[in-house]
Amino acid sequence: MVITNLIGGLGNQMFQYAAGRALSLECGVPLRLDVSGFAAYDLHQGFELGRIFEGVFEIADESDERSILGWQYFPLIRRIVSRPNMSALRCKGFVLEPHFYYWLGIKEASGNCYLKGYWQSEKYFLKVAKQIREDFSFRPLLENQNADIAKQITQTNAVSLHVRRGDYINISKNVAVYETCSLDYYRSAIQYVADRMENPKFFIFSDDIDWVKDNLKTDYPSIYVDHNHGSESYNDMHLMSMCRHHIIANSSFSWWGAWLNPNPDKIVIAPKRWFVNETNTQDLIPLNWVRL
Repeated sequence: MVITNLIGGLGNQMFQYAAGRALSLECGVPLRLDVSGFAAYDLHQGFELGRIFEGVFEIADESDERSILGWQYFPLIRRIVSRPNMSALRCKGFVLEPHFYYWLGIKEASGNCYLKGYWQSEKYFLKVAKQIREDFSFRPLLENQNADIAKQITQTNAVSLHVRRGDYINISKNVAVYETCSLDYYRSAIQYVADRMENPKFFIFSDDIDWVKDNLKTDYPSIYVDHNHGSESYNDMHLMSMCRHHIIANSSFSWWGAWLNPNPDKIVIAPKRWFVNETNTQDLIPLNWVRL
């Protein structure tokens, strides 16, 4: 089997699942998910895939993990051998992502391995994109306000626009890692889209919608989506995926909102800078998306 370690918010979990799913399909073996890290994880909404999507998400148990990792199953030992200078000690089935950009070494992984990393590139799963889209079909029907917004989206030239602030500006360790997309980025992206389509209508999503209303002005019709919170936050991604075009933040959440839109002619605008440092993001953004 392939086991993939899941941690982080919904977007991160989707990347980790997609990489593991692609490898499991390539090797003809089942995929199971290690969700044990969420027991002591108090950010975001915990493990969400099985609650939100139609796919089958099998959870790995201790015996599954021991069958691959052996004595390296124990969390403390796993953390130690995950260090770069400990690579020689890692068991053959323990596959650790070595860097952020696409890693060709994934092709050498066997059908009996444990994946640990973020795997944030569609190159890991592009060959099975159809299956990934099926697995990530949203489970619940949209209701009430979301159903009303979904109807507007289907009746207009809808463009999703995502502004992420929240944990990017309020948690010190995130401030040191993630860029905050500038107002100039959003203004340029809005103009880029507006120049290429008639009568755009912007559906604006944010974890700080009041700030957006005060600071990001647009001359085009706009709807501010501000009612999906907590365990219902995923509905924002669902609504984003229904739009015709997208302006994303440096966020895996809106990355997936755009990617799940199957329209081959969609325009997707993404920021050039994702991180504060010089992390190589060359494989993060699909080739047919536009970076501004």
